[in-house]
Amino acid sequence: MDKKNIFEKVDHTLLGITATWADIKTICDDAIHYQTASVCIPPSYVKQVKEYVGDKMAVCTVIGFPNGYNTTAVKAFETKDAIDNGADEIDMVINLGWVKDKRFDLVEQEIKTLKEVCKDKILKVIIETCVLTEEEKIKMCEVVTEAGADYIKTSTGFSTAGATFDDIALFAKNIGKDVKMKAAGGISSFDDAEKFIELGASRLGTSRIVKLAKNETATGY
Repeated sequence: MDKKNIFEKVDHTLLGITATWADIKTICDDAIHYQTASVCIPPSYVKQVKEYVGDKMAVCTVIGFPNGYNTTAVKAFETKDAIDNGADEIDMVINLGWVKDKRFDLVEQEIKTLKEVCKDKILKVIIETCVLTEEEKIKMCEVVTEAGADYIKTSTGFSTAGATFDDIALFAKNIGKDVKMKAAGGISSFDDAEKFIELGASRLGTSRIVKLAKNETATGY
C-alpha cells in the first residue's frame, strides 16, 4: 500500500498533558506536509490551531478525555465549545461505568446528545476496548450504530492497551453500514497501519506514522 494512502487515513495526534504550542505547531506542520486526515489536539489548543492551519487541515479534538466519566451536560458543553472554536471532528469518550452497569440506554442517549451538538461535524466514539469484554464490545457496536455516530474508535491511548487487529475485525462484523472504524493507540509501524486499513479501519489515531516517515527522510531510507 502506498504511504500516501496511509497518511490520508491518519489523525496525526498529540494529546500529552505537557504539550506546548511549539509541539502542537510542529505536528500541525507535519500533518499539512504529509496531508493526513486531521490533526488531533487538546481542546485548549483548538482555536489557536484553527487560526494557524485555516483550511489546510481538519482539526480534531477530544471530549470527556481520557476517562469518559464527565456528565453528559459537561461533554455537551465541551463539544459546543470545541466546535465554536473551530473543531471539525470530535472524539468523545463514553462513560465506561455505565457500560459495566449495563446502562446502555444512557450511553446511547449521551452519544445522541453529542451528535446533535455536532450537527454536520464528524463524531467518533471511543469505547476503550482494553477494559471491555467481547460481549460489551459487541453491544457498543450496536449502541454506537443506533446512536447515529460517524465512527467507533478503539482506544484513548491512555489506558492499559491500544488498538488490536482482533478488535477492528470484531467491529467490522458488528457495526452498522453507516458507521466507520478508527483504530488508535499503539500503532507503531507502516505494516501495522496497513493491516488495520485492510481490516476496514478508515482512520488511524497515531503520532508514530508521521514520525517514522520523517525519520526515513532524515536518514535517507
